[in-house]
Amino acid sequence: MRRRAVQMIVVAVTVAVLLLGVPMAVFGAILVWDAENATLNLRAASLSRSVERRLVRDEVLDEDMLTPWVGGVDNLEASILVRAPDGQEYTAGPRFTDRVMRSREVTPSGATVRMDVDASQVQWRAARIVILVVVASAVALAVGVMVAARQARKLSAPLIYLAASAEQIGSGQVRPRLKPSGVEEIDLVAAELVRTADRMAGRLAAERQFAADASHQLRTPLTALSMRLEEILALSEQEEVREEARISLEQIERLTGVVQDLLNTSRSASGGTTEVVHLEEVFAQQVEEWRPSYRKAKRELVLEDAAGLAVLASPGALAQVLATLLENSLKYGGGATRVVTRAAPGGHGVFIDVSDEGEGVDDELAPDIFTKHVSGGSGTGLGLALARDLVAADGGRLELSRRRPPVFTVFLNAVPKSLDPDVVLPKGALVSVGRRRRRR
Repeated sequence: MRRRAVQMIVVAVTVAVLLLGVPMAVFGAILVWDAENATLNLRAASLSRSVERRLVRDEVLDEDMLTPWVGGVDNLEASILVRAPDGQEYTAGPRFTDRVMRSREVTPSGATVRMDVDASQVQWRAARIVILVVVASAVALAVGVMVAARQARKLSAPLIYLAASAEQIGSGQVRPRLKPSGVEEIDLVAAELVRTADRMAGRLAAERQFAADASHQLRTPLTALSMRLEEILALSEQEEVREEARISLEQIERLTGVVQDLLNTSRSASGGTTEVVHLEEVFAQQVEEWRPSYRKAKRELVLEDAAGLAVLASPGALAQVLATLLENSLKYGGGATRVVTRAAPGGHGVFIDVSDEGEGVDDELAPDIFTKHVSGGSGTGLGLALARDLVAADGGRLELSRRRPPVFTVFLNAVPKSLDPDVVLPKGALVSVGRRRRRR
């Protein structure tokens, strides 16, 4: 948007400069040439009248009388030739061998007055006008570029804020901060986004209430059934009954875990609250949470924000994704675990690489590593699948960029450097998700 706006304004200024500057330069040069020619004719006419007066008064003609007519600072130096009626010639001024501008007058007494000036000097005076027009055009073009860049920033900044607000709404935050931009069309779109956010707020509230009600309705009978089976297990004296009660309790616990995972998946799919997240704060939290476990395992944990860019993400979701990757690395990886950021080309995104020095991911497991219920161990296989859904809900992606040694890469959209990260979106509180068992 900004580049196109600058290009359009620069093209318009360039066309205007060409349409005005080129004719001005051409006509200016012609006017200078005609003015010098008219001045030369006037000087020659004045000299011819002076010569005619001397002839009428029978005064002597000589070269000294011609010297004042040669010219000086204001007028170009002229080469003068006066031929008297008797054929006698008188000259003054320099002699020109190149092209000249000439004026010739004949007096009533028959004397001839010829006055020449160097044409190159006249051309230089005309060229100075052209140069002046070119310089003025270049200055006008430079001013146009600066004005274009400033106006482009004024136009593009509200659009970037509007895009960030739309991204908030798409990620589940239905109360974005929208300020008037002063551009009528952009404010109309912003007003429509506010109305859309209000409608989405009602729908999301209904969905979340349904999820809470469903969770309550499912957990209550399961809890009651579990308590009843535990009572049977405690009171029954028959081994067969006790065994069946234990098996039933295991099935209920497994069913309870599946219900909880399905509810978590449903909530994560609806999107979180996208905010400006400073990665150094997230990394500091992860270090505090995971470094004791890594030290206990005699392994090194390094987190480095080399990119130094703020990202658009849900703080809690991002913390949970990193926790999943760090716990998987702790359990299945080896050596030092490194979490390093790098800026995407153009500075529009940030890559977060999570790597270790372990054996990596099996070739058979790698294609389906983010598929639900696919695990290399004894887990449910929902950890990485949930992590990928959480990243996707924030407009990013989670990939296995290298199998051996393993490198998991999280891509997130970055806030442009030209904008204040804490103004684009409100900075939210960092949410700690705690440690729980996750599987690849």
